[in-house]
Amino acid sequence: MTSPLRIAVYGPESTGKTTLAQRLAEHFGEPWAPEHVRGFWDERAGKIVAADLDAIARGQIAGEEAAAARARRVVFCDTELLTNVIWADLLFAGQCPAWVREEADRRCQAYALYLFCDTDQPFVPDPQRCFPDAAGRAMCRKLWRETLSSRGLPCVEIRGDWDERFRAAVAAVEACLRPGQT
Repeated sequence: MTSPLRIAVYGPESTGKTTLAQRLAEHFGEPWAPEHVRGFWDERAGKIVAADLDAIARGQIAGEEAAAARARRVVFCDTELLTNVIWADLLFAGQCPAWVREEADRRCQAYALYLFCDTDQPFVPDPQRCFPDAAGRAMCRKLWRETLSSRGLPCVEIRGDWDERFRAAVAAVEACLRPGQT
């Protein structure tokens, strides 16, 4: 049996990643891995410290692996370890464990596709979000995009209204699933 394709639903905060990952999983009848840090945040009433970065990364990996084990053809990951590294660098500069950074660089190479969710939708406030203003969103967009570009990772930019985003994401995933496309 071959390993399922891994698709990362990726991008800055408040860009619809979770909704898109869920919808894609439902559409394709395949599993998805939620963003681990959301539940971690809730369990700790929003009190996350640099010492938690190891546990957050391990939880993200475990969730992805559990979802991949249930997949037949494809698994959708609502974010992934590169995002953990970006947030560690933004919120806890210099505190990201070296193994997390190394593992993120290794694991990202296994993704068939990154669906980069753009910041062209209105920001939706949430206690877990940090950059609601236009300058913050632009900074995040640039940082997330450069993270993919600097590694030469396969990416399709997802933008437009919610229906356009979904259609573009489905088309990109279908292209990955076609024989000879992976």
